Amino acid sequence: MAKSHPVDAHVGVRMRQRRTLLGMSQTKLGDAVGLTFQQVQKYERGSNRVGSSRLFEFSKALDVPVSYFFDEMPGNVLTGRPMAGKVKKGGGFGEAGTPFATEKDPLIKRETLELVRAYYKIRDEPLRRRIYELVKSMGEASHAGRAVKKK
Repeated sequence: MAKSHPVDAHVGVRMRQRRTLLGMSQTKLGDAVGLTFQQVQKYERGSNRVGSSRLFEFSKALDVPVSYFFDEMPGNVLTGRPMAGKVKKGGGFGEAGTPFATEKDPLIKRETLELVRAYYKIRDEPLRRRIYELVKSMGEASHAGRAVKKK
């Protein structure tokens, strides 16, 4: 059985990211585009290729331009070919045919998406900005502390 094309897997990951960020279930997205949640699941896994008209429907339902699904595509995906068989360890592909190692990419973790969703629920812009600056400085301090320990 042939594996997903890396582009299909990337588009699926981006679809899942946006759906999760919006707090939308696979069922709700499926209803919006006339599909079952199982079909949405297959698109998100990259098992099914998304045709251009279907991608357009997804972009409307998820309120993003079609180009969103191709944003942040890793270079190895751009040169990719359909994957047959298993990918060797270290080949740049993560679990379930995604074009990168899922555990190393914080942008596709549910925790990250939930944090971003909660952040944008804060309506007070100055407060939201202060929280952003606080988290940013904590991250920088943590990173600097880790660098000092390694020396």
